[in-house]
Parts: sequence; structure tokens; C-alpha cells
Amino acid sequence: MTDVSTGGSAVTGGVPTPGQTVGPFFGYALPYPGDAELVRPGRPDAVRLFGRVLDGHGEPVPDALLELRQAGPDTAVPRLPGSLRRDGWTFTGWGRAATDNAGGYSFTTLTPGSLGGPPFFALTVFARGLLDRLSTRAYLPAASPAEEAALAADPLLAGLAPARRDTLVARAEEGGLRFDVVLQGPGETVFLTYPRTPSR
Repeated sequence: MTDVSTGGSAVTGGVPTPGQTVGPFFGYALPYPGDAELVRPGRPDAVRLFGRVLDGHGEPVPDALLELRQAGPDTAVPRLPGSLRRDGWTFTGWGRAATDNAGGYSFTTLTPGSLGGPPFFALTVFARGLLDRLSTRAYLPAASPAEEAALAADPLLAGLAPARRDTLVARAEEGGLRFDVVLQGPGETVFLTYPRTPSR
């Protein structure tokens, strides 16, 4: 019990007590069945986006949560209900994945189509120590000179130094596309800010 008469930091019975409960509790309330499976893993055109979330010391963050939003292969951004209740065939373009004890996450999804530039997955990261979510992109790696030129011409990527640009491009590996998220320090992922819409 905390003694509020002394500023909430008193010792009662010789045991210090905290002033508030500390989170996050992502693993308790936010995951749901099929959350990271935007499509079934056995689907012929399914692609796996996977990686790790790492802190500034290169250590895994085992209690982070990532949300993914993307266009479909037909370049349409789905605006369908049902993301929280997977029916097995409707592609909603949205998913959620919690990290495991090694900081790993994985989504099963479809390859995004272009929205007028190189295709990408939009990712949001929630983790302990963050006062707000972090937003970033995972661009598809170039598989041809034309795709490399499209990445180079992208306004966001073109405004970054090459080493910083590389933090936004997934790598093709056996088993899918790897995209590691580094929260700070050397190799920190580029995070984006979006202007807030004024309230009405």
C-alpha cells in the first residue's frame, strides 16, 4: 500500500511500493487468433514478412507489438471490416504480430502492389519505453534495374543517406522477406511522423 500523505513514495511495513502499475500488457489484451495471418500460410501467393525488434544495444525486445497495413497485389488498399475476425479468405490488408522472447515477429500476407511508387508495407511499432507508437515502412527489395530505379526515385528514400535508406528496405531471404526494426542506436530504423489532423 502506498502512503499518499508523503507523496506516494513511503515505505509501509519495510517494503517500498510503486506509485503506479507498469506496462505494457500487449500480450494480454491485443493479440487475437490469426492476427498475423492476413492470408493462410499455405496459400500459393502468400509471402512471409519477418524479422526482429531490437533495442539500442542490439538486444531483442520480447514484448513489442507490430501492426501492418498494406495495399493488396491489385494496388487497392482494402477497406473491409473483419480484421479482428479472420474468415480465411477475405484480405483486409491489416494485421498484428507480437514479438517472441527472441524479439521475433512474422506476418503471412500478400505482396503489396504499387501506390504510385515502389511498394511497401506500413508498420507501426508499440514497445516498452515508448511514449507513443513508431511508424515506419518496409519497402520491397529491388529484383530488377527498373525496381532499383523506382526505389532511388522515391521521395522519402531519395532524401536519406544510403545507410539510412537501407533501414527501410526489406531483404529477400530464404523463407520470405526480412525486416528488422532497430529502435535506437547504430543502424536505427528510420521512423516517420505524420501531421495530425485537427479535431473538428
